[in-house]
Amino acid sequence: MTIAIIGAGMGGLALARVLHVHGIDAVVYEREPARDARDQGSMLDIHSGQRALREAGLLDQFFEIARGEGQDMRLLQPDGTLLLQEDTPDDAPLLRPEVDRADLRNLLLDSLPEGTVRWGHAFESADAGVLRFADGRSARYDLLVGADGANSRVRPLLTDARPEHLGQNAVELGIPDVDRTHPDLAAMVGRGNCWVFGDGISLAAQRNGDGRVRIGISFYNTPEDWFATSGIPFDDPAAARARLIELLPGWDKRFTALIEASDDRVVPRTLTTLPVGLTWESRPDVTLLGDAAHLMPPVGEGANMALLDGAELALALAAHPEDQASAVREYEREMFERTGAAARMSAGMQELLMSPDAAQRLLEFFQPG
Repeated sequence: MTIAIIGAGMGGLALARVLHVHGIDAVVYEREPARDARDQGSMLDIHSGQRALREAGLLDQFFEIARGEGQDMRLLQPDGTLLLQEDTPDDAPLLRPEVDRADLRNLLLDSLPEGTVRWGHAFESADAGVLRFADGRSARYDLLVGADGANSRVRPLLTDARPEHLGQNAVELGIPDVDRTHPDLAAMVGRGNCWVFGDGISLAAQRNGDGRVRIGISFYNTPEDWFATSGIPFDDPAAARARLIELLPGWDKRFTALIEASDDRVVPRTLTTLPVGLTWESRPDVTLLGDAAHLMPPVGEGANMALLDGAELALALAAHPEDQASAVREYEREMFERTGAAARMSAGMQELLMSPDAAQRLLEFFQPG
């Protein structure tokens, strides 16, 4: 059985690793030219996904790179009022530790035999057991796994579903080496996550293990083309920062100071999701995992579900080495049920975040009763 995995994200790499643990070979095809070709993004809150890392034989190594202090949380209002502060004791269990996405990806990559990941392979199409790549190369497969994210090119082989706009647009910024360059802002953010919720706008500042604070400013209940009319000149970072501050009238100067201190990487993000509970008719030769299968709002479930998808598919294939079709059906039944529940929960949390009284509702969520 020749297993071809499209995409070297968390889910695809977890699949390849757990297959390797069970003595099954796979090839991961990734469009990026190398593992460090681009920034890998923010921290990940890994909780249920720890089960996948246990199946991968990597849980102890994961705990070595995880940041327990990343579980710290602060919730504030735009005027600076502190609503909630949760500080994690140094000896607390690592139930929901944060980990740098790049560190976790490197852990998975380093656990695979050399040559498992084929860099610089941009998937274009598949038919009759043959993969075709953008540069004209081809390869054979018995099972094709689409682990290629929100804009999956494998997904159309199984369903016509497409991601739809979530009603949220965000801008990502960051402050490098924050402890040295802006110790006052570092102290305000704390060791983990700092959230500020206003009416239809939020600012999230997150401490990363590399000394960077990543900042995300979200604008809720906005249309897909909102950036075109927002007046944010992304080709001029200084002017973009100034415009973002204008969009936060009345906010405490400590929060706008985070924007002022950011470097010139100012990135727009238009957020999308797939329909909750998406399913498809099973095929023995192709399936999906991660965001390609169940793109959710970014509230902490996506990476965990992707890791579990990879592990569960690998375990199903190991349990049915002579019956690929049964393995795929078994995996998809479990995945549809598990991720459907996670998607419904994520949609509920997203609805809360988009409400005018998001800060108060979050406070009630974290401190029920």
